[in-house]
Amino acid sequence: MEKKAVRVAYGEALVKLGEENEKVVVLDADLAGATMTNGFKKAYPNRFYDCGIAEANMVDVAAGMSTMGLIPFCSTFAVFAGRNYDQIRNGVCYPKFNVKFGFSHAGITLGEDGGSHQAIEDIALMRVLPGMTVFVPSDANECYQCVEAAAKIEGPVYIRTARLATPVYDPRPFTVGKGNVIRDGSDCAIFTCGIMLEHAIEAADILAGQGVNAALVSFHTIKPFDEELALRYTAKCRKVFTVEEHSIIGGLGDTVASAIIGNGVEKFMKIGINDVFGQSGKPADLLKEYELTGPQIAEKILKNL
Repeated sequence: MEKKAVRVAYGEALVKLGEENEKVVVLDADLAGATMTNGFKKAYPNRFYDCGIAEANMVDVAAGMSTMGLIPFCSTFAVFAGRNYDQIRNGVCYPKFNVKFGFSHAGITLGEDGGSHQAIEDIALMRVLPGMTVFVPSDANECYQCVEAAAKIEGPVYIRTARLATPVYDPRPFTVGKGNVIRDGSDCAIFTCGIMLEHAIEAADILAGQGVNAALVSFHTIKPFDEELALRYTAKCRKVFTVEEHSIIGGLGDTVASAIIGNGVEKFMKIGINDVFGQSGKPADLLKEYELTGPQIAEKILKNL
């Protein structure tokens, strides 16, 4: 199966978007080679702005650009969402400005850069902001769709992308705020987002081998969230497990919990980063260390059924 990093797809999508819409501009904070905005820089140098290591300034510049009718995409590492959070909150979300944030290198699969650079709290930070749309694409094809959708949304949008090359799946239907059923099932429901889809699929395969018919649902949009789909599979399966490469506090798990608690769920468990920081290591080793591989996810589910 083809593999491509979601961050690479983000860069490619920006180039395509720039060709289609001359109002699109891209701002970066001295990381164009890592966030993959260097492709846009090469194609449209007059619409690319390197703001240097000054993320807060970058967001304020983008806010000003949006008032002139431009569609700015800000790019940096997801961990730096905290560095410019005041500007995102008060400079963009509060006045409801049309600024997009494509933040990469999220989660522990960033790898050797270590816990100081591994964002495990960014979804929580962004979903709490009024008016912010939050996308977590599971693969390259879904990232293309998220970028295209972000440009059409009037208001702030956050797109979480990853460094690690991961499987590219056949394109799935895409509607903002709607999840996708990857496989049907009735014994339990696995809800996931982002690049954890690969490991959730493996877990579902292992469970099937153990006689457990698990439904698998992927949510590319965390906010607005597809409560109807989550409730439907909660009612059908009664036992729900969320899988994410993010803290279990404030991310997909809490989003799902808010939607389904009190609506017939018999068992609910969040699988993710358990209130700790990441650490330096190879992505595969880190996924194993934090018990986020397919076999480990399956084992946790089997123990809790």
